[in-house]
Amino acid sequence: MPVITAENISKKYIIDHKRSKGASSLRDFVADTFEKWSPAKKKATFQEKEEFWALRDVNFSINQGDRIGIVGHNGAGKSTLLKILSRITEPTTGEVRIQGRVASLLEVGTGFHPELTGRENIYLNGAILGMRKDEIKRSFDAIVDFAGVEKFLDTPVKRYSSGMYVRLGFAIAAHLDPEILIIDEVLAVGDSEFQKKCLGKMRDVSESGRTILFVSHNLTAIQALCNKAFFFEKGQLVDQGDTTHIVTTYLSRVSHKNLERSWESFESAPGNDQVRIKGFKLLPEYQDDLKHIDVRTPMQFEFEFWNLEEGALLNLSMHLYSFTGECIFNVGTTAQPFSKGLVRGSCEIPGHFLNDGSYMVSMMIVKDTSTVLYNMEEALSFDIEDYRENVTWYGKWPGYIRPQLNFSISQTESVVND
Repeated sequence: MPVITAENISKKYIIDHKRSKGASSLRDFVADTFEKWSPAKKKATFQEKEEFWALRDVNFSINQGDRIGIVGHNGAGKSTLLKILSRITEPTTGEVRIQGRVASLLEVGTGFHPELTGRENIYLNGAILGMRKDEIKRSFDAIVDFAGVEKFLDTPVKRYSSGMYVRLGFAIAAHLDPEILIIDEVLAVGDSEFQKKCLGKMRDVSESGRTILFVSHNLTAIQALCNKAFFFEKGQLVDQGDTTHIVTTYLSRVSHKNLERSWESFESAPGNDQVRIKGFKLLPEYQDDLKHIDVRTPMQFEFEFWNLEEGALLNLSMHLYSFTGECIFNVGTTAQPFSKGLVRGSCEIPGHFLNDGSYMVSMMIVKDTSTVLYNMEEALSFDIEDYRENVTWYGKWPGYIRPQLNFSISQTESVVND
């Protein structure tokens, strides 16, 4: 019997493209007010608003004990769906029916009151879930132990780091016996050891017959945990079924190389009032006159952006991801002050370093070694083909890297002693 049923659910938002000047002065405020209500501007104001459908005509049913992985690009509608299922927002049209108690962890600090301590928030979240005080007490020690926040239990959570927020939030959601557990990409905030603990706990929860919905870009985690998957694209549920089938479908739709992106016009370039992106490109040093990248191919990444703040202390941080979502490495430049104008960064990856497969590159512009001014996610994508010499084994070479290291073998004795 289904515990979650969605019938023709859609969610509409209104995007206002009119750029607010802000109330920098009384004169600006009065001018903006008159402009807003001016009959001459009224028609134009309406034209500057646009309907955006985050979800459109989504239908599905989920049975008790199902472990559903939800995949799709950023902006595909995944998080909007989870907010509707968590009763945080209502669908514009359609209906959702849910049987059972739902616990959600959709973003850092979901359901926390910042002025309350960790201890008090555990009881608050339990009460929100409809649990009695004695039920919460039974799970209290397990929650604290799992989250590893015993030392800070009586500290207001507004002083917690993002990692502590996530650990406590997940521990509460998973240990207070919900019939349905909903987890968004927020687990990516935790370290790898905590992610393993979370996946293990989610598996334990599912094996006890409870239902899980899990949004993640880490397809390996989804394949390890989920028995079914949904694939969302541009607000629509385009496919659903067995996890392996859905992951394969998703990868076949997104796996394409994009070796260069550029914006010649400063006005159209992505960014903000501190930085604007000019371009990003990958320059492969093709081998043997080939026109594709293989495991031997050295590559250089070049990134250009306009710095709009005089004397800003900036550095670049480049992340390389597999197409299944794992971060292969993160490398950064040193920080240094820059004048206003064009800034260029470059990074070389040698040949015989990465294994064959599909990869994505993201680039962050960081100020004062701590503040991310702009994060260009999935800036480039590329495929690396296999190449082998003097090897008669043709199975998949394991791992994400494939370095040529100084690894030798030699004869030490010519006779085997009995």
